[in-house]
Amino acid sequence: MAVTKEKDGRPVKPPGKESQPLIIAKTPAEEQRLKLERLMRNPDKPAPIPDRPKEWNPRAPPEFVRDVMGSSAGAGSGEFHVYRHLRRREYQRQDFLDKMTEKQKMDLDYLDKVSDNQQAADERTAKRRKKREKLKQKKLMAKKAKQDANKGEDSEKSSSSSEEDDQEREAEDDAEAPSFVMGKR
Repeated sequence: MAVTKEKDGRPVKPPGKESQPLIIAKTPAEEQRLKLERLMRNPDKPAPIPDRPKEWNPRAPPEFVRDVMGSSAGAGSGEFHVYRHLRRREYQRQDFLDKMTEKQKMDLDYLDKVSDNQQAADERTAKRRKKREKLKQKKLMAKKAKQDANKGEDSEKSSSSSEEDDQEREAEDDAEAPSFVMGKR
């Protein structure tokens, strides 16, 4: 590919690309805005989504310690720094284990609380269901009692009026009596 040069010796840029001014972000919000603008220039291009960072785990304690520092005299001046690093690493590991046990305890407490809340909600639901069923039974019994009372009145009326009905039927030649009895509801 031949690079063409202008008269003063600078290379000529291809005509398709426009030069973008260099903008230096001064705040995190401005940096985010610039990134979004760059992503929105080509919306068809997939945006990179980083994976979640892995949770930090301390190094496991060594199986076998080779540099055992004794209490004898003659330890070099560098031994203290080795000891200091080992001590710091062990404290980090113990803090991590303490935090993990605390987190597990909190998770278990949360699950217990959720199950207690669910159980309490189920109890309230059962209590309300029982109350609704009781009201339904009460209404049904009242309706049944009312129907029984209406049937009792109808049977008394029908027995006394059955003789009258027979006489009326004989009196009316072609007229038929209705097959239903009108009553209050």
